[in-house]
Amino acid sequence: MSELLLKPQSKEIDQGITILHDVSGESSLLKYVGFKLLEITPGTKYKEELGKLECCVVVLTGKVHISDGEVTFNNLGTRESVFEKIPTDSVYISIDSKFEVEAVTKTRVALCYSPSEKKLPTKLINASLNGVEHRGTGNNQRTVHNILPDTNQTANSLLVVEVYTDSGNWSSYPPHKHDQDNLPEESLLEETYYHEVNPSQGFVFQRVYTDDRSLDETMTVENNDMVMVPKGYHPVGVPAGYTSYYLNVMAGPTRIWKFHNDPKHEWILKQ
Repeated sequence: MSELLLKPQSKEIDQGITILHDVSGESSLLKYVGFKLLEITPGTKYKEELGKLECCVVVLTGKVHISDGEVTFNNLGTRESVFEKIPTDSVYISIDSKFEVEAVTKTRVALCYSPSEKKLPTKLINASLNGVEHRGTGNNQRTVHNILPDTNQTANSLLVVEVYTDSGNWSSYPPHKHDQDNLPEESLLEETYYHEVNPSQGFVFQRVYTDDRSLDETMTVENNDMVMVPKGYHPVGVPAGYTSYYLNVMAGPTRIWKFHNDPKHEWILKQ
């Protein structure tokens, strides 16, 4: 199996708290992006001290209270399934903070991290603040929920979006990359993809490759899998009959999303 593809762990780290993914530390291929996916049972509290990391807590499903010790946001969360296709609530928490997530109902939360040096205010990113975009034409259509886009100055480094791709369509396509610190032409951003598929027995394909093919992996990605993208192009294809959801986390030395299309496939945009 590719080292870029991560299967869910389903490991209980405390009573009522199960971790499905943990992209951090020496086991990770990534320098700028960290990620955890937790399931929390009602009445249970998850606590963490960030140090020199900023974090965006995304309430994927269920309802939670989130507190940084000074401000508390109650009853966050808008959906029981990501495939309701409505935006959700998130909270940005800055460096040198402690935070707590208390589950009101059974919940699944994503913790999106990046190293940071600048202290910023805690901020609620209400579902109504998510910009919703419809991108692409033909079989290249997808819907994007912008949680922390580069136009939003809430964070120092983190960029966070949700993407829905319908049956028979392609996403992150034509293939594009953002692995060169070469602004204004291209920015250096690592990326993670947390995938869900509906119905859950389905799968999608994701390829990660570089121009020189020193990295060239094509993966069969199943429900709840993760893909790390340290560099390279990274398109996603969705088979007929299934709908794809993924949560993207990006971060790098400069908080700008400036991508470069694979020139061999850019002609598709001119159709």
